[in-house]
Amino acid sequence: MVFVTAGEGGGTGTGGAPVVANVARSLGALTIGVVTRPFTFEGRRRATQADTGIDTLRNEVDTLIVIPNDRLLAMTDRDISVLDAFRSADQVLLSGVQGITDLITTPGLINLDFADVKTVMSHAGSALMGIGRARGDDRATVAAEQAIASPLLEASMDGAQGVLLNISGGSDLG
Repeated sequence: MVFVTAGEGGGTGTGGAPVVANVARSLGALTIGVVTRPFTFEGRRRATQADTGIDTLRNEVDTLIVIPNDRLLAMTDRDISVLDAFRSADQVLLSGVQGITDLITTPGLINLDFADVKTVMSHAGSALMGIGRARGDDRATVAAEQAIASPLLEASMDGAQGVLLNISGGSDLG
């Protein structure tokens, strides 16, 4: 499995990500792209380059998760600095990759292996990622509802062909 992560819209990520993905996929690896779409304040030119790069990358990966940076602002303090906004984008990329790898590597009440993940993500096309966190008596329900209604989702989950769900909690989970 190869994760290709990039911030789309510039030269390095937009140009390099499809090349890396093509090589990985040609070697038979399950190839997952996790990329960010630029903030609006980065300008129209960067947004256009990102759209082109995302379209190109989509043809080179099994699954592509696109995270719109502007939606990250809905999850953070509106007075966030530019540097912290970019750090937040990096953290969400990490969360996406870690969430998928944790499904395979972290033992749980219900264990998945690489074959399970590959079945869902191989040739899947576009994918969505939602994150939910909660505490208290209804924490599982609240976290699931948050993930489904996550501002990170660019589209509805209606019509999804597969779902990977990672639920983590304390020893009182089961």
